[in-house]
Amino acid sequence: MPLLLRWLKEAKPDVVCLQELKAPDDRFPEAALKKAGYNAIWHGQKAWNGVAILSKSELQETMRGLPGDPDDTHSRYIEAITFQMVIGCIYLPNGNPYPGPKFDYKRHWFSRLEKHAKRLIAMELPIVLAGDYNVMPTELDVYKPEKYLDNALFRKEIRAAFQKLLKQGWTDAFRSLHPNDVIYTFWDYLRYAYQRNAGLRLDHFLLSPMIAENLKSAEVDKEVRGWEHASDHAPAWIKIK
Repeated sequence: MPLLLRWLKEAKPDVVCLQELKAPDDRFPEAALKKAGYNAIWHGQKAWNGVAILSKSELQETMRGLPGDPDDTHSRYIEAITFQMVIGCIYLPNGNPYPGPKFDYKRHWFSRLEKHAKRLIAMELPIVLAGDYNVMPTELDVYKPEKYLDNALFRKEIRAAFQKLLKQGWTDAFRSLHPNDVIYTFWDYLRYAYQRNAGLRLDHFLLSPMIAENLKSAEVDKEVRGWEHASDHAPAWIKIK
């Protein structure tokens, strides 16, 4: 929380999507975020799940949990309207070890996301699907890709699923503005990965056609990863006109 509040104060974002809250609903720090100037909706869960959307404007929650599997109790998707946009906050399953049931669950979750994204894009609204997709879409998005051939984040099936999403009409915000640049959003804690810039691009913004034309910039606050006790992900952000 101290790091999040520090970044909110310095960066002053209008809307924030958080993933991997590691907190059940009744432990979400709503009061502290309200004091910092943000309304919030959240779908919390102990352990490695949990998603939230923060906004300086009002939030109207439209969906809690990804449709398509009533037996799935993981807190990995939440959706809201704010600033006259639909915002979907995503925390896609990691899927490791491959092969195995966790990878099968990841593929199933991706399939559900694809179906929901298709319904969303058909609405012809300004929509942003943002978050930790746990996918490295291309070799440009991973340091030494040959080491990740059997990693669930880089398996050809998962990269194909991401490309299938894009073919619905979504725009990958970072690649649309930085088609050939090496951009990472995650650095492992081990082996001095951050210091060597041995990173991965796991965090993505997919924009619907109604909003993609208004995209102005897409960047990563990489220095935040170097803060003491920082997350292994650095804040990634986009600016929309």
